[in-house]
Amino acid sequence: MGVAFVLALIMGPLFIPILRRMKFGQQIREDGPQGHLKKQGTPTMGGVIILLALALATLRFADKNTDLLILLIASLGYGLVGFLDDYIKIIFKRSLGLTAKQKLFGQLLISAIVCYLLVMKGHSTDLYIPFVEFHFNPGWLYFPLMAILMLGASNAVNFTDGLDGLLAGTSAIAFGAYTVIAMNNTQPEAAIFSAAMVGAVLGFLVFNAHPAKVFMGDTGSLGIGGGLVAVAILTKAELLLAVVGGIFLIEILSVVIQVVSFKTRGKRVFKMSPIHHHFELVGWSEWRVVITFWVVGLVLAILGLYMNEVL
Repeated sequence: MGVAFVLALIMGPLFIPILRRMKFGQQIREDGPQGHLKKQGTPTMGGVIILLALALATLRFADKNTDLLILLIASLGYGLVGFLDDYIKIIFKRSLGLTAKQKLFGQLLISAIVCYLLVMKGHSTDLYIPFVEFHFNPGWLYFPLMAILMLGASNAVNFTDGLDGLLAGTSAIAFGAYTVIAMNNTQPEAAIFSAAMVGAVLGFLVFNAHPAKVFMGDTGSLGIGGGLVAVAILTKAELLLAVVGGIFLIEILSVVIQVVSFKTRGKRVFKMSPIHHHFELVGWSEWRVVITFWVVGLVLAILGLYMNEVL
């Protein structure tokens, strides 16, 4: 964690000027909160800092085995999809990068590779219900379910990246919880990876806290999401992700509710989705929204550890 944090701190001042000189600036949605328009042009693709710090620290301390390969492929693979998305946005000066089909294909391809490696290592297909003594085995359906989980959860994490420091803080909390779970399970690679991610995102947060000097872009958010699901799968705490990563679940549910409500009733439930923008539009300051979400994320992470019988 410490090494990843220091690496991110060192890389920040090196990468941010490069991103600025290359004019890799964020394209802001015109239909978003008007206060965000001043962020137009802020360097993005800072997720490269997170993923580099993560990879270097993890490779330095973790054993090179299948678990580590799964974690790095999930995180760096999803990060690569995000990188391509960010790059297209910047080159063509638009707020949308890869098409939905292109992004879906990339994410499913990485998920398929991860599932193949899980099969090869003989990963258990049991699913445990948190906090109760009950589990069930869906058999071969487990792997398609995990691919869907990777797709859904990574996009939920991506939706959360909308305010300065919001995703960096909430993801650090979630990975902190999974670090404890992995240590409790005696899974050193998952623990080292999770701890390194905590250090990397906290180091990045130094430059991403309001007012942000750099954004992580889809490079960072998808990479974080892919890595988070991979850790949940390896630690056999897949369903617990709905609690530990409850903030991400709330964010994507707000989008689903908004879309379904508008298409079926012609009415919006929230002033804007994802839900963090709703709170902005009702008068909360950006910093107040971020701190509140951090606190809720911390409470949910502690609840998740309690449900997993770690606390």
